Amino acid sequence: MLELHYWVAVIIGIVEGLTEFLPVSSTGHMILTQALLRIPEDNEIMKTFEVVIQLGAILAVVVVYWKRILQLFGLAGRSAPAGKRKLNLLHILIGIIPAGLIGFLFNKTIEAKLFSPVTVVLSLVVGGVLLIVAEKLPGRRTADTMDDITYRQAFYIGLYQILAVVWPGFSRSGATIAGGMLSGVSRGASADFTFIMAIPLMFAATALSLLKKHDMFTPDVIGFFAVGFIVSFIVALLAVVTFIKLVSRLKLTYFAYYRFIVAALFVLYFWVF
Repeated sequence: MLELHYWVAVIIGIVEGLTEFLPVSSTGHMILTQALLRIPEDNEIMKTFEVVIQLGAILAVVVVYWKRILQLFGLAGRSAPAGKRKLNLLHILIGIIPAGLIGFLFNKTIEAKLFSPVTVVLSLVVGGVLLIVAEKLPGRRTADTMDDITYRQAFYIGLYQILAVVWPGFSRSGATIAGGMLSGVSRGASADFTFIMAIPLMFAATALSLLKKHDMFTPDVIGFFAVGFIVSFIVALLAVVTFIKLVSRLKLTYFAYYRFIVAALFVLYFWVF
């Protein structure tokens, strides 16, 4: 039986909150963190815990982008001028369909075959290479803000999101921000679109997982789950706000180098221990 120490909930909640919306992979970091903490990969309590704290991170993004979300539903703001594009729900739908479909069809296979430290280390490296390519060879910029994004660009970004769905550790935000830049969307607009697009997809995936794991919510684990949820929400809120402020001047290459360093450290750790 896993010892449900609150300090474990705090550590993993911090890891989730810091990494969920940064281009470094929250799934990868949690897999590696649990490996360091000697938590078995197949522990059902921790799998449910990961879903709970992911929900905390999602709610943090809802808080940050609440006004823009209302605008998508026509509940706030003014209409765009004649002849001017405006981000709408169709953009979001087009962006989430590819990854949503793949995730729905192959989720069980992906979880069974690809959730391992070795897979994560490899994806950290490959994902880092993609970030560098996006910075060095971006597409001809045609979208400086989210309202400039075309339906085609939304679809291309959605295709890149598939990389994160099928390859744990690749990073959803990293894949989609890089995909946006390679499609001609600015780094800032790509990040904003990535965060908003993640909300419905992650809510759907989280809700489905919680329904499947509802029997895990027993009185002896509620406190453990609650601590992780709160920590994840607060840390994710700070991480998203900070990243939004830095994204216009902080190149993706820095995150790529970080991914390479983490991959190297864990290769060394697994080799030694």
